[in-house]
Amino acid sequence: MDLQDLVAIDVHTHAEVSATGHSSLHDDLHDASSAYFKVEGNRKPTLEETAAYYRERRMAAVIFTVDAESATGTEPVPNEEVAEAAAANADVLIPFASIDPFRGKAGVRQARRLVEEYGVKGFKFHPNIQGFFPNDRSVAYGLYEVIEETGTVALFHTGQTGIGAGVPGGGGIRLKYSNPLHVDDVAADFPQLKIILAHPSFPWQDEALAVATHKPGVHIDLSGWSPKYFPPQLVQYANTLLQDKVMFGSDFPVLTPDRWLADFEKLSLKDTVKPKILKENAARLLGLTQP
Repeated sequence: MDLQDLVAIDVHTHAEVSATGHSSLHDDLHDASSAYFKVEGNRKPTLEETAAYYRERRMAAVIFTVDAESATGTEPVPNEEVAEAAAANADVLIPFASIDPFRGKAGVRQARRLVEEYGVKGFKFHPNIQGFFPNDRSVAYGLYEVIEETGTVALFHTGQTGIGAGVPGGGGIRLKYSNPLHVDDVAADFPQLKIILAHPSFPWQDEALAVATHKPGVHIDLSGWSPKYFPPQLVQYANTLLQDKVMFGSDFPVLTPDRWLADFEKLSLKDTVKPKILKENAARLLGLTQP
């Protein structure tokens, strides 16, 4: 990966469909989320199509599936397939994995294997869809131990989710799991763990900012929202106290980097801060450059 040639690193993109056409979301949740986000263009790009999309824009992308099989009954896009596609497109794709925290010891073994054999750089958790509190010691702490030990990244969905929005009962998805304060416990229990709080964490934005300013290992990605809707305190912290810990993320394909970047340019941010958010902070966190 030629870091100098890249204009940005998108730390939050989804592998929506496998090579066999299988999606990790049930059709009703998938269709409802498309309506919620007002998705334009291809909602289910293949991994190769995603690589080509980012290559055309001279951007790199962290890409992952979401494994919530215990809660949803739907198999994820295979982590191995995501990692292999990233290896074949190493100029633009950075592989993360996702492991259902209810897989127990088998999941812990899988996490280690994905790092050692497939070069996975991090792990995505979606507490709402996976149905767990991040600070439940009986569920995911074994996974955190491996992630901390291997120096990879734990990325947590935080705040409201568009998955289940508009479906009766929210599709059974509960919002309570995604308060960033649950991740504060994880950061305290695993002080060397590198953590990303994904998204503006509505309705817990202040909590996310508090955790990120208090815990050195906690960062924030700005995915899932157009920047024109960012809460003012998020913009203020990104421009000051957290300028070295906030990162560009789109949530592609539900939100395109083109739309995100166009609105980002309109924010009142210092010229010295914008390159940090777009590329430098992610490059450092992901080990793409010297600290």
